[in-house]
Amino acid sequence: MLTNHILKMKQKLFFMLAVFLSMTAAKAQYTTPNTGVTWSLDDLVANSSGALTLSAGIYTLSQNLTIAANDAIVINTDATLKINADIGILVNGDFTSDAGAITITATNTATPYNAITFKTGSSGYFRNTTISYGKGIRVATPDFEMQSCVMSYHMNGSTTSSAINFSTGGNALINNSRFLFNYYPAFSSGANQSVAPTLTNNYLEGNNQSNGNRPQINMGPSGADTLRIVGNTIKGDRTKIRTGGIGASNLLGGGQLKVIIDNNIVTDNRYGITVVGAASSGYIRGNIIEDNNSQNIPAEGGSGISLSASGASTMNIIASRNQIRRNLWGITVIGTARINLGDTNEATFNEGGNIFSENGNTGAAYALYNNTAFPIMAKNNCWIEGQTPTEAQVEAVISHQVDDNTLGLVTFTPFGCDALSNPDFTVVKPIIYPNPSKGNIAIDTPENGTLKIFSINGMFISSFDLNAGTNTIKLDLPAGIYVTKTETKDKNFSNKLVIQ
Repeated sequence: MLTNHILKMKQKLFFMLAVFLSMTAAKAQYTTPNTGVTWSLDDLVANSSGALTLSAGIYTLSQNLTIAANDAIVINTDATLKINADIGILVNGDFTSDAGAITITATNTATPYNAITFKTGSSGYFRNTTISYGKGIRVATPDFEMQSCVMSYHMNGSTTSSAINFSTGGNALINNSRFLFNYYPAFSSGANQSVAPTLTNNYLEGNNQSNGNRPQINMGPSGADTLRIVGNTIKGDRTKIRTGGIGASNLLGGGQLKVIIDNNIVTDNRYGITVVGAASSGYIRGNIIEDNNSQNIPAEGGSGISLSASGASTMNIIASRNQIRRNLWGITVIGTARINLGDTNEATFNEGGNIFSENGNTGAAYALYNNTAFPIMAKNNCWIEGQTPTEAQVEAVISHQVDDNTLGLVTFTPFGCDALSNPDFTVVKPIIYPNPSKGNIAIDTPENGTLKIFSINGMFISSFDLNAGTNTIKLDLPAGIYVTKTETKDKNFSNKLVIQ
């Protein structure tokens, strides 16, 4: 009997030891020494006690990796890094992935790895890197940049609600990258976290495969900075009927939302571009917004551009040169939102030039629906593309005070599909694009004149002659913010120019 008792005790102890070892292995992790080291993957293999291994030319991470605040991991040669299920990377220091072709993916694509998390005070740089089958990247630092990368097939994570989730800070840059068929949106930020990344020249397709009520770009308030979404293509998966294109919101109303949404192509989503919430302002310019009608329920969306706000603090958006075609609604303005779609008053000048075509539902055309009590200036727009409409025909595609006396009046004359040549358009402001720019800019001006460039502190830098029409100018300037002053005849216009 005693022998059996001892045997059972040994078996119980062995079982408990096995469970403990199993739990320890599941929680195993490696932290770099925090001594100022800059390690390659090979250095990490040599020093991580098996956390990272190399076999047949493939690196495999099998334990959670923490990069300490004073340390850096640099991948600067072509490599494939596979990460085991539920294993993550926490960056307190620096992480760089920059070579000709780097792949970071799951060991088993059916079981994703955990998020790559950049904490406050860390820095991250990715170039020419394909990142797939994980739980996304969480960015809590402004010192983050991604160039010419691919992020695809990322699943939902406990700390991420998109392929890249911005949680704090501003000024992160995502440029010239592709975001494909991720479970949640490509980009997101919290409703109560002020962040203002710059998202430029990216291609997005089929994100939000979860088919939740989210856009592919799903951003919250910007704070004192400006959210810039410029030059991207956002193409929807028409089978995911709840997915929108671009969304920026200030729903909690405790901060500010400032946006520049310029020169994007937004197509085949539930809706195109939406800005929601009071204390919001900015520009929506030069976008092509087409066929955003995948859900096909007019009461629940389908606008090319939708603006909505409530409360005493209103929204002010300036929209020009957008091409809005074949959505359920062209532009909808709701609550206390306000929009300037074209104005000849020099103090509130906007060149207009928006083009509308075949936006409608239930057999009716809706280019602009003013569902607010505020008036809207909407001069010099092309309300019915491909025609020379009468005033009555334009009136028929605009819903406003004429249709319901509780609504604000839309002033839409003069109109026409060649707005800038309209002789009634007496004040024409020169247009500078792209902005932000890498140094090459174009300026459209109706008259001869001069362009002067100043530093943000007012120091004169250079001057260029302008001819009527489009002028192309190469600026050899370091990255930063500058002030332009354009002089034509007796008119002067100033703008901010961002060089990246």
